[in-house]
Amino acid sequence: MKPTCYNTLLSGLISVLMVACGGGGASTDATAPSAPVSEARLIEIEDKIVSTFENSTTDIQYAFIANINDGRGYTAGRAGFTSATGDMLQVVLAYSVLVPGNVLAKYIPALQKVNGTASVVGLNGIVLAWQTAAKDPQFIAVQDSVNNSLYRQPARQLAESLSATLPLTKLALYEAGIQHGYGAYYDSVNQIVERASVAAGGNPGNGVDETKWLQAFLTERRKDLLNPGDKTAAALLALSVSRADAMLSIYAKGNFNLDKTITYTVYGASFTI
Repeated sequence: MKPTCYNTLLSGLISVLMVACGGGGASTDATAPSAPVSEARLIEIEDKIVSTFENSTTDIQYAFIANINDGRGYTAGRAGFTSATGDMLQVVLAYSVLVPGNVLAKYIPALQKVNGTASVVGLNGIVLAWQTAAKDPQFIAVQDSVNNSLYRQPARQLAESLSATLPLTKLALYEAGIQHGYGAYYDSVNQIVERASVAAGGNPGNGVDETKWLQAFLTERRKDLLNPGDKTAAALLALSVSRADAMLSIYAKGNFNLDKTITYTVYGASFTI
């Protein structure tokens, strides 16, 4: 599960915003990839895939907000920011620095109180307020920056620490991070990475073929969804195993550089990117 991330990276994020807002082996019959996609294209692919996993559409849903009864209170925005894990609070705090007195600012005390819990006490009216704020380009930029700070950048740093260079590996780490978060707890991406390295006999940094390691990571992530350390969320996490199956299906096609058409099915809906 995502860690509570209230106050994480907030001071650095605000500075950035001030500037910004002024399951099997891979197929062997595919043709050889030309070259890895650019970072810009990789980000585009990541955003579309995560959006299909979170909201069943390739269009980023900045205005989405609902209590989906998963133990995380309200879930909202492009990355499924939640009132329970603190990333929703971080979005509202950062937005309130840029736009004091905005429609969400009054919910800061309540978001601080429910942080770390499934409670939504004091959040009456936040659905309309979030949807209203999502019409403001500055709020969109805040969501993008919080997402980058909490999820994309840690994924890239983790890939670098593993000496992993394949775009599909970077996508896999980023997508899993959105759902699992980062930290030392059993269900975090960091711990799934550790278990994958044990299963693969190492990682790319110490000579293990990256495609072998990636298969181990995707497999271990799927295992975690079906048997998480957090047993209170076990039933809900099991319902999301389709995400892991979709990533394994992309892997099985051998499109490691993501330079070919990407097709997959998640929650019964098929997508092409």
